[in-house]
Amino acid sequence: MKRELSVIAYIKTDFPTKFGIPRQSGLVNTTAKIVFTPEFHDDSALRGLEEFSHLWLIWDFSEVKNEKWSPTVRPPRLGGNKRVGVFATRSPNRPNPLGLSSVKIEKIYRDGENGTVISVSGADLLDGTPIYDIKPYLSFTDSHPDAIGGFADGVYGDCLTVDIPQHIRSLIESKDIENIIKILQGDPRPHYHNDDRIYAFEYSIYHIEFKVEGNTLTVTNLTYSKDGENV
Repeated sequence: MKRELSVIAYIKTDFPTKFGIPRQSGLVNTTAKIVFTPEFHDDSALRGLEEFSHLWLIWDFSEVKNEKWSPTVRPPRLGGNKRVGVFATRSPNRPNPLGLSSVKIEKIYRDGENGTVISVSGADLLDGTPIYDIKPYLSFTDSHPDAIGGFADGVYGDCLTVDIPQHIRSLIESKDIENIIKILQGDPRPHYHNDDRIYAFEYSIYHIEFKVEGNTLTVTNLTYSKDGENV
């Protein structure tokens, strides 16, 4: 009898909403925690994992609501106007809404009622995303430095200059400032939007507002998202 897919874990990240999440894993050194469901709280399933440095995560695009899939999609990196085949993209609007991310193992440890959890960095997942499987990353076969990336090649070569005024920068914890800058450098806006409107996203405890003029992104306001206090 064929087994159906089961959710083995959920990931806890600093991204409560989709807007602002890095477009690929490993671009920003964000930390996250993989918490296994009760059925898979079995330490023997993790035996030997500490010998590896990185993992592949296979996960569910749980926020995708489309019941039908399209054979073509419009990638944001092509301006949202040009259609390409869905299998030539990493779009979430797929026949099976499965995501694939490579993350670094930071530590494996016991965490109270959560049992053994895996702390990872570089995840590009929404907080609470269901995970179907984890597999060790093998550099001798999974890494292809000479691979060609099609239309995606070079899209991260030109980063925005990020300006965070000092009165706002001083209110950001030192451990968060580098990640916030990297997220903003990658330009969280949909790439078919190219205007000077105010955009906003949430990361960790922050609600961050910004605008882009030319090649400069300026943070215009910051509040604490958990209590709404304006700072």
